[in-house]
Amino acid sequence: MATNYDIKDLNLAEQGRKRIDWAEKEMPVLRLLRERFEQERPLNGLRVSACLHVTAETANLARTLAAGGADVGLCASNPLSTQDDVAAALVAYEEIPVYAIKGEDNPTYYKHLGAALDHQPHITMDDGADLVTAILKQRPELLDGLLGSTEETTTGVIRLKAMAADGVLNFPVIAVNDSDTKHMFDNRYGTGQSTLDGIIRATNVLLAGKTFVVGGYGWCSRGIA
Repeated sequence: MATNYDIKDLNLAEQGRKRIDWAEKEMPVLRLLRERFEQERPLNGLRVSACLHVTAETANLARTLAAGGADVGLCASNPLSTQDDVAAALVAYEEIPVYAIKGEDNPTYYKHLGAALDHQPHITMDDGADLVTAILKQRPELLDGLLGSTEETTTGVIRLKAMAADGVLNFPVIAVNDSDTKHMFDNRYGTGQSTLDGIIRATNVLLAGKTFVVGGYGWCSRGIA
C-alpha cells in the first residue's frame, strides 16, 4: 500500500478495484500495452506526476504506467469527477499515491497539486495545464529534472500555446488534444454522450418522444446531434 496519500476513505478500496476491473474490459488497447510494458519496462527510473480525472479509466492508465516501471503519483484535475473508491483502490492495491477527494475545496485542490509535484516528476500529465503552471510559477526548482509533459484538453493546450508565445514554456509538451484520435473519441463522440448523460442525470426525464434542438457548431455539437 502507498504510504503518502490523501483520499476520502481507504475502506472503499475493494469496491474501487471492482470498478477498475470492470472498466478495463472496455479498454483492450491499454490492456495490451500493459502486457507489453510488463515485459519491456520502458519507463524504469522515471517519476510521473499526473493531474487527471480520478476515475476507473484513469486508474487503468496509471496501472499501465506503473507496469512499465514508472513511479506514478496522481491528483485530481476536477474534484467533481473524482471516484473516491477508485482513489482508495489505487492506494491500497497498486501502491500509487493519490491526492484526491470528491468535492474537495480550492485550498485542498492546490495542496494536492503541490503534493503531486513533491513527487519531483520527470514527466507530468495534465488535464488543464495546472501542473505545468504550478511548476513555472511556484516550483521552478523542478525544471532541471523535467523531461516534458502531456496535455489532454483544449483549454490546457490554449493555455500552453499562450505560454509558448510569451517565451515562458521552456520544456516540450505533447498536445494530446490535437491528435485525431482524441478529437474523434472524446470531442466528437465522448462529449455528445456525456452531454446526454448529464441531461438525464439532471432532469431524470425519459428521452423517448422528446424533441432536441442543438445550438452550436464543431465536433462537440455534432457528437450530440
